Amino acid sequence: MLLSLAFIAVISTASADKQTYIVRMDKTMITNTYNSLGNSKPWHEAVLDSVADVTSQEEQELEATPPELLYSYETAFFGFAAKLSAKQLESLKKIDGFVSAIPDKMLSLHTTRSPQFLGLQGSKGLWHSSDLQSDVIIGVVDTGIWPEHVSFQDHGMPPVPARWRGTCEKGTKFSPSNCNKKLIGARSFYGGYLAAGNKINETEQYLSARDTSGHGTHTASTAAGNLVENANLFGLANGSAAGMRYTARIAVYKVCWRGSGCTSVDILTAMVQAIEDGVDVLSLSLVSVSEAEPYYQDYLAIASFLAFKSGIFVTFSAGNSGPYKYTAVNTAPWIMTVAASTIDRSFPTTVKLGNGQTFEGSSFYTGKATKLLPIVYGTTAGGEGAEYCIPGLLNPKLVKGKIVICERGFFSLAEKGEQVKLAGGVGMLIVSTEGEDLATKVHILPATLLGASASKAVRKYVNSTKAPTASIAFKGTTYGSRAPKVAVFSSRGPNLVGPDVIKPDVTAPGVDILAAWPAGTSPTRLKQDKRRVLFNIISGTSMACPHVSGIAALLKSKHRNWSPAAIKSALMTTAYTIDNRGKPIADLANYGSATPFALGSGHVDPIKASIPGLIYDITAENYIYYLCSLNYNYSQISLFVEGFICPEKATMEPGDLNYPSFAVNFKRKAQNITVTYKRTVTNVGIPRSSYKVLVEEPKGVSVIVKPKILSFKKLGEKLSYKVSFIGLSRKKTVARSSFGSLMWVSGTYRVRSPIAVTWNELV
Repeated sequence: MLLSLAFIAVISTASADKQTYIVRMDKTMITNTYNSLGNSKPWHEAVLDSVADVTSQEEQELEATPPELLYSYETAFFGFAAKLSAKQLESLKKIDGFVSAIPDKMLSLHTTRSPQFLGLQGSKGLWHSSDLQSDVIIGVVDTGIWPEHVSFQDHGMPPVPARWRGTCEKGTKFSPSNCNKKLIGARSFYGGYLAAGNKINETEQYLSARDTSGHGTHTASTAAGNLVENANLFGLANGSAAGMRYTARIAVYKVCWRGSGCTSVDILTAMVQAIEDGVDVLSLSLVSVSEAEPYYQDYLAIASFLAFKSGIFVTFSAGNSGPYKYTAVNTAPWIMTVAASTIDRSFPTTVKLGNGQTFEGSSFYTGKATKLLPIVYGTTAGGEGAEYCIPGLLNPKLVKGKIVICERGFFSLAEKGEQVKLAGGVGMLIVSTEGEDLATKVHILPATLLGASASKAVRKYVNSTKAPTASIAFKGTTYGSRAPKVAVFSSRGPNLVGPDVIKPDVTAPGVDILAAWPAGTSPTRLKQDKRRVLFNIISGTSMACPHVSGIAALLKSKHRNWSPAAIKSALMTTAYTIDNRGKPIADLANYGSATPFALGSGHVDPIKASIPGLIYDITAENYIYYLCSLNYNYSQISLFVEGFICPEKATMEPGDLNYPSFAVNFKRKAQNITVTYKRTVTNVGIPRSSYKVLVEEPKGVSVIVKPKILSFKKLGEKLSYKVSFIGLSRKKTVARSSFGSLMWVSGTYRVRSPIAVTWNELV
């Protein structure tokens, strides 16, 4: 049970030399020690009191600041979160039963068309399958929710499942009556946020589960928002909005606050609470501000494992740090890591330059086209740094009545538009330096975003013309664009922490997604923007993540006995890599074909995922042995499971994890080296069936599969195969990575696994 929250004012004003730690303790040793002493205090208080006594004696200070307890945990794992000085931490480490202490860190936040794009609409689709259950519960860990939104109404829904153990907490502008049969749980967590020295301004946000950011409301409705007709933003993207599993229940855990984001302490506590409350799926559109960390140092990975062990499917966004390599985070193999890609809907503009050149951009502006107006950029718009439209650097005398060119970077696109308008500008061209990504934002003036190639031409024109001019025409909503394409911003692999597992796992709609928005928040989030909307369009892997969470809930409702790993396998092995033009899915970063390091196994296909044929299942015990193969020591393993000792002789290599994809790592100069992996598949298709293997070999690698045919006699039967990857002799330098696939075929079933081979100096 989650025991305590110490939301006390001293947290935010405590001595600066203290830091918040998430502490893991050995339950057996601690319980035996403090029970034998006959201590009437809760164990965590007794532990911290003993730490305070020792450090005050050592420091010889009568007024030494005692440790500050934030949270205590006893079920999913045994330990607490507390604010400790360096000496207090050292004293704590000397206590029998201490396992580890990991410092807290800050994290950041990373639809009318997407259901149809995913094949979920229509009277005969998966949404209307007769065997679906309606009691699946999705836990959304984010910025809260706007409970009155029409997307969260509960008309026609059956009673709340009796197994639900959660609650709706009372807080600022939020009461239990705000919950219903759709929104069945709402909590907020801010102990870690305050302990990090942050403050919550209650004139700008609510000390409750109510959302003022919009991010949480948007993600919750994407996963499980109810059907809403005529949803749109200023008339754009008009249609029927619905979450991926629109009959699922929603439980909200608010952990992120406007200003400084979210802390791992609060997120961990929310996840533990969600496990205890009884959610089936956890959706977290959150990313670390740093690069991926070893799993034993990442409490979100640890909490996700505890959720997995409890039968909960956990989905995280991959991050928005693309297109650079090794930027994907949330990469633990028991987590579904989701990249972002486009759908076939766009919001085009036409930018016409004074020399007659025209370029296509993207905008949510719905007004009339601008006239042919003067353009200013950089030094013609203000002082040094004016090209980024930084506050205070645009000169009103130079900008008034003109279109301003703004480079991306430093702060949000909406804020750049605000600066242009404040300086008297009447339009804005947002230019890019890389990629053809047109994921845009809502603006308070006529504005459009341009891709890198158009941006280059515009800069060239402006810098070579004495009096450059341009006009912008806005074309509204169009459909039928080539899609999907992987977004430039979507974080990429290879997996920095576990190179034997490809990350991200899949890609899903994450560009220009329309979903619910709080009634109290403008679509730009700017204070001067007084507009209010029911729905808003935003982009990010944060938007892709709840698509997969909702689809996982859909699969869970159809296959109640499937494990989280089975659902993940189904989503990965049925994902597609060919777009709606019959071509390989493109990467907007370079407009070449997207590799598994950008899109994982491919784009999710909920229809095919519901009938995958075969699945690669994995148990919690399998994952522990995988951690052993990474040479984790006893204390590191004990963060995931208590009392487990890895066998002296390894039972598996990291690549033997029964994962639905293959990551192969050779030394840079390896020649004729063989790596062999074992996999086991379970038949969930047709009882008597045979599958034949088809292999697309990566360049520079020979692939041998034994056996080549798997013959099943019944459902639930498990058969194993081995696949050997042979790094061939290379006379000339080839690419550092190459890609292929392994697919088991039987009738209409296609069970596909990507192969990513990397030649690495570090292996």
